[in-house]
Amino acid sequence: MAKRKTSSLSRRNFLKTAGAFGAGSMLPPLNSLTAARTQFESTATRSNAVPIRPFGKTDVDVPILGLGEAFGCTSNLLLNQAIKMGVCLWDTAAAYAGGNSERAIGKYFSQFPADRPKIFLVTKSSATCANLWSKDLAKSLERMNTSYVDLFLIQLVCEAENLGSPAENAELWAAKAKSEKKIRFFGFSTHKHMEKNLVHASKLDWIDGIMFSYNFRVMRSANMQAAVDACTKAGIGLIAIKTQAARWYGQSNKDALDANEKALLNQLLKKGLTIEQAKLKAVWDDRRIASIASIMKNMTILQANVAAAADNRKLSMRDKQLLDQYARRTAAFYCAGCASICEAEINNEVPISDVMRFLMYARCYGDLAGAKTQFNDLSSNARERMAYIDYKKAEQKCPQGMHIGRLMQEAATELA
Repeated sequence: MAKRKTSSLSRRNFLKTAGAFGAGSMLPPLNSLTAARTQFESTATRSNAVPIRPFGKTDVDVPILGLGEAFGCTSNLLLNQAIKMGVCLWDTAAAYAGGNSERAIGKYFSQFPADRPKIFLVTKSSATCANLWSKDLAKSLERMNTSYVDLFLIQLVCEAENLGSPAENAELWAAKAKSEKKIRFFGFSTHKHMEKNLVHASKLDWIDGIMFSYNFRVMRSANMQAAVDACTKAGIGLIAIKTQAARWYGQSNKDALDANEKALLNQLLKKGLTIEQAKLKAVWDDRRIASIASIMKNMTILQANVAAAADNRKLSMRDKQLLDQYARRTAAFYCAGCASICEAEINNEVPISDVMRFLMYARCYGDLAGAKTQFNDLSSNARERMAYIDYKKAEQKCPQGMHIGRLMQEAATELA
């Protein structure tokens, strides 16, 4: 059995740090972990407080907290501390920060090559065909100073069934890359049509892992629960992203929501938790999720998240009820990525859910430049028509009740 050491962070420091930066949560006791089976797993259990879980049908366990390195600004000191604390899953992508995210990791491995086997390294390609995947992978390996990645994902998959098409031929490509020992595992990431994509993936025995948006909001969907269950039964390792599900739209209506937020906050404060910690806890409570990939840009957030992962307290039924009520009350301020519903009502002229995601990057992540870059990658026709399309039918069908028309107009102004 993998034995987890107690965190060296004091409870007082944990609450102070986590509360200040909105990061952290608690993890239920891990009573069924298998013995460490690789050097990575051995290191993860030997030197830190972050628990590990099996990654699907693979023979690898991963830490429940992973480092999302999206901006290319991570220092060697932060990466070194992440390893010491057990945050040994690092997530990046070829396109992040124009390749600088991978270069930051490569800089670390060039200085500390002995640490490479300790890391479960994830990277992605946003390309749409095998030849380009090969080119992206080659660039990624060069940038990161490594001969292989542990998990290679096709990024932003909208239709998982296309991965098996002759044009993409992902199964054969993945098998070849594995045989060449350039990747250990293969899968995809998805932000839209997620339930459909997960269900389809559960029927493909060559998909090892999936990264997808999963949080206290989207987990309320019965379809999402069924999709996650299908992947779990198929042995697919699941990594959750966008776990905070921040309310990034509707700040002018904040006063109308304060009462509900205050009730939730007061309930959580009784046990020394913040709303942000409860959000992470809600995901960690789902044992089907192997890990959360969280963007942690400084040491304080890293320490807060690690302390949260190490704490073994559970949310009460009352906590979960209040969190669910909060999700219901604020549903109209968060896009759940069910793109097929709204986009069909406007004849797919604008990728509504993608634009919503770009707005989230700008308003919640503070990444206006990245949001603008992705927005301007859309077709000129979509961008030009965005502010003038009639979205009334789409708004009527939106399960979240979002003001889609207003948001598309704001995006056309803010991101152009």
